[in-house]
Amino acid sequence: MKKLKKAVLLLAVCLIATLIGGCGSGASADGKTHLTFQIWDVNQRDGMQAMCDAYTAQHPDVVIEVQVTSWDEYWTKLEATAISNQMPDIFWMHTNEILKYADYGKIADLTDLYDDVDPGFYQEHFSEVSLKNIQGSDGRYYGVPKDKDTIGLVYNKEMFDQAGVAYPDESWTWDDLCEASQKIYDATGYYGYMAYGDDQLGYWNFVYQNGGSILADNGINGGFNLPATQDAMRFYIDLQKNNWCPDQNYFAETSPGTAFFSGQGAMFFEGDWNILSEMQNYPNMIGKWDVAVLPKCPNPANGDGRASISNGLCYATSPTGKHYETVKDVLRFFGSEEGQRIQGESGAAIPAYIGLEDTWVGVFDQFDYRLNVECFVDMFDYGVQSVNNKFRPTWKPDVSDALLKIYSGQISFEDGMNIMQQAVDEAALED
Repeated sequence: MKKLKKAVLLLAVCLIATLIGGCGSGASADGKTHLTFQIWDVNQRDGMQAMCDAYTAQHPDVVIEVQVTSWDEYWTKLEATAISNQMPDIFWMHTNEILKYADYGKIADLTDLYDDVDPGFYQEHFSEVSLKNIQGSDGRYYGVPKDKDTIGLVYNKEMFDQAGVAYPDESWTWDDLCEASQKIYDATGYYGYMAYGDDQLGYWNFVYQNGGSILADNGINGGFNLPATQDAMRFYIDLQKNNWCPDQNYFAETSPGTAFFSGQGAMFFEGDWNILSEMQNYPNMIGKWDVAVLPKCPNPANGDGRASISNGLCYATSPTGKHYETVKDVLRFFGSEEGQRIQGESGAAIPAYIGLEDTWVGVFDQFDYRLNVECFVDMFDYGVQSVNNKFRPTWKPDVSDALLKIYSGQISFEDGMNIMQQAVDEAALED
């Protein structure tokens, strides 16, 4: 009876572990090493599977299972598996979370991953932004760069034509954005530029175009007290006062992308990671829209007025995984030119590997109408790393809440900026 109870208990524990991360990863009657690889974007499943298939074709003794969950479920499960030491063998890591997982020792230090192959591999093949995206608080590398991105301006060509407005190009400034929005609204009755209260896809770009900064030079304190930051944020927030821009109540119900592809608005900011799926999901819009570089600040307080927030994911693993050495070999392949090329050619994302950007651009040749997706690559020349520090999980909710209160008129702009600055500064003190 005791043996039966013990067996039932063991089975229950294994079942729970399986649900949150995979019990007995690697154990198999076929004698092969079975690895789990977790991601959160179903649109990239095929690309990730293609990379895994290329690796296992060279290593038939390894099997890699790609598992996809939603964004929210992904982080809930990953945290649970980290606590229980049952993390998947390979998983995506986001810049929002990497500092937390690295500081707590839950993801492996991969700084020396390529030392046997090429000690300078990281620096030779990845940009400074990509390398910053994989660094922990100690400056070491806790992942292999996966992709990189920028933010572009998506626009409806038919609405521009109807209003008699020339399409956006590199000469466009904030003034052109506003002028075109008003003309489009007057001619069509639909919204112009839809400026919603987002950071990466919204006001961060304006702040850095004006030469401001969300964080101070020390990367710890806030930059919301800087005149250049405040001027840009005031400009962005005040866009909502125009009849051609929806208010934030509208965006609480309808995303800019949904509004755009349903014909309710003419322009919005979008990340390159969504462009391919939007081409596939809205075939009725093919030929009716395009993308351009972001309009620049006409009179920046500092710099040349150009900036586009650039981010990027990485591949990571636990330092205590059962098949750690095998996983490291897989990760070396994922970061190699071959692995990154497969990702790009699949359309999953722009490879982080320098020189392979055109593999992603070429994916759009399949469509009868060719979007100007090269603009996303062009903006890497002035890409600004997505804002992050180890205290961001603490201060971001307060900053977002203050922003919405400014929009709704619950607090003044000045009070809102003070609240944001205080939120960032105090988060560091609470550590």
